[in-house]
Amino acid sequence: MEPERPLPHLPAMLILSGLMLILIVVLALIAQPFVPALVWSLTLTVMFAPVERRLRARTGSPALAASVTLLLAAVLVVIPVILVVSALLDEIIAGAQTYGALLSPDALRQGWPEAAAFLARFDPWFDLAQLRQFISAQIGLLSGRVVQESATGLVTLLLTFYFLFYLLRDKAKALAALQRLVPLDAGEFHELVAKTSQTVFASVYATAAVAALQGLLGGLMFWMLDLPAPIFWGVVMGLLAIVPFLGAFVVWVPAAIGLALAGDWGSALVLTVWGTLVVGLIDNIVYPILVGKRLSLHPMVSFIAIIGGLVLFGAHGIVLGPLVVALAQALLHIWRVRIAPAPA
Repeated sequence: MEPERPLPHLPAMLILSGLMLILIVVLALIAQPFVPALVWSLTLTVMFAPVERRLRARTGSPALAASVTLLLAAVLVVIPVILVVSALLDEIIAGAQTYGALLSPDALRQGWPEAAAFLARFDPWFDLAQLRQFISAQIGLLSGRVVQESATGLVTLLLTFYFLFYLLRDKAKALAALQRLVPLDAGEFHELVAKTSQTVFASVYATAAVAALQGLLGGLMFWMLDLPAPIFWGVVMGLLAIVPFLGAFVVWVPAAIGLALAGDWGSALVLTVWGTLVVGLIDNIVYPILVGKRLSLHPMVSFIAIIGGLVLFGAHGIVLGPLVVALAQALLHIWRVRIAPAPA
């Protein structure tokens, strides 16, 4: 028989635990810049895992199956969004320059005399020249911010697909390694993985449904106000609602400004109210309901998870918020099963 190993010395264990804690904190800080790419790559892995499994069974090559799945994900998800966002970025940059020039007093008097006459009424109370300069500067800052966020999004996109390849190819090894690290048996670990997949599917499903609804409502208002190409701009608003740092407001805000400058203040007000209160807020109502229904969560809990996740984690919190709540729910269920008394 092997001699029993002596109990570890308490000071040595405390030092080892302290070092492990320090290393965990440092590792978390190292991984922090890559969290958005890791979250979206995990989301795409869950969504396209069934396709990759079928391709792996047909080809017998994990690398080939992962590569084909990666290409399919790029074609179906990324290329349409990139085309729409790039076109809109060009429009935003051009629109910023155009609106900056149109806000000058001479241009207003020549092109939109009604708007110039309306603004002239406020001259005794406001310094309109300074206000115009401020608005022009804010438009320029917004354009620069959108361009900067687009560059950051492009880097995140490249990292997402870099991580996606390895997650698709080596997901079985990754799950086996993770199972060895957590104090759960095989059944409990598979329950946790299933809950994670279910949460990701619910988040993606709700995001797509809400984006389609926002595009429909935005396009409907464009049609009712007799604005050009309502179907096209409705589709664009729906696609933009999926992009984390953009949204449907990128389309309807310039349209409302154009209507106001043209003197159609009623239509501009209607479009602004509709875009702000209906299109802009519908996701805060519908999204928690859809996520909560698929995850068997109360709508209030889903709302807190989503909004709290967005505040805490940023754009990728729309997935991480519900995921944290769902994992906590699954672990609580496992804990309750473990402490339940055995049947007589």
